[in-house]
Amino acid sequence: MNKHILVADDDLHIREVISFALEKAGMHITLAEDGRQALEHFRGYSIDLIVLDINMPEFDGLEVCREIRKSSDVPILFLSSRDDEIDRILGLEIGGDDYVTKPFSPRELVARINVILKRTLTTAKSEPTTPSLQHGKLAIYPEQHTATWNGVVINLTATEFAMLLLFARSPQRVFSRDHIMNGAYNNIYISDRTIDSHIRHIRQKFAEAGCEALIETVHGVGYKLAGE
Repeated sequence: MNKHILVADDDLHIREVISFALEKAGMHITLAEDGRQALEHFRGYSIDLIVLDINMPEFDGLEVCREIRKSSDVPILFLSSRDDEIDRILGLEIGGDDYVTKPFSPRELVARINVILKRTLTTAKSEPTTPSLQHGKLAIYPEQHTATWNGVVINLTATEFAMLLLFARSPQRVFSRDHIMNGAYNNIYISDRTIDSHIRHIRQKFAEAGCEALIETVHGVGYKLAGE
């Protein structure tokens, strides 16, 4: 079945470029020209992923994302004209999975969307039974796309879950940023700041559940899962 992508941007040319690229990749597209329309379409259709511009009339992309996150963890890829917005875009209060800076390559955008969709193939939130991976109080259920700390479910974005799963599969290994990029992003280039931002948000989410240290920084090398 074709994936249904909601594309929200107030620029007609950008909507047309994205729509053409995604339809060529075999996806079904619904378009929105402002934030209010984006929310209406999201509530009216079954959407697999949202491409969401930051600066739109009615409601901007961040407001739309906050509203959607009240009821859904659908993957969201932001379009931004400013690279320095990364922390706001990927922040805890926003919950974005990835972002692309304008101007962008349609081919790169499609590749990033495919990476996110692959991560969310098994997003059914069935009640977890036995964890596939366990490290101390951390338990990961890949089939349910769920992670818990001491029994408390941690709400992670698809990208955050992919990174945590990478660490949990090799808990003794120190991962460089290049290793994380290759493992969680399928060799699609992202900046070091993007990786650091995701790591920071994973730490903060687990800290709220009482985990004092989940991911260690190995200075000059990268990151690893903290000891039990």
